[in-house]
Amino acid sequence: MNSIMILMPYKYYGSWVFDDPAAGLDREPFVAGIDTMIDEMVKDIPDAENGFKLIFSPTAFPGYRLRLEWRRAESGGNWYYSPDLKMEGWLCPALYRYFTTAPKELYARIEARPDLNAHIGNGENE
Repeated sequence: MNSIMILMPYKYYGSWVFDDPAAGLDREPFVAGIDTMIDEMVKDIPDAENGFKLIFSPTAFPGYRLRLEWRRAESGGNWYYSPDLKMEGWLCPALYRYFTTAPKELYARIEARPDLNAHIGNGENE
């Protein structure tokens, strides 16, 4: 299992979702507060609705921008709290496609999707 994982979430009918064929997930939604955290984290990323890069890990890594603390289990998923955003959100049972047990902490960084910025400043498509 990787210690740092990458997803490419996007908006689908107004909801944040992601696909991960390797984990058997298609349009898996972020709900119950995690979607609101994403809204806050992507507010300065142009065109985030069409996709952004989410890097996450159960351990701190250089450049992480968000830390989530495990609070409690509920309905097969787990509630996490962000001290930075002062928000709580629920991660559904799809979390177990990436971890055998719910991590006590999660660390994340959100970036613009690389392919959206590939031509900026290099003279292509201008």
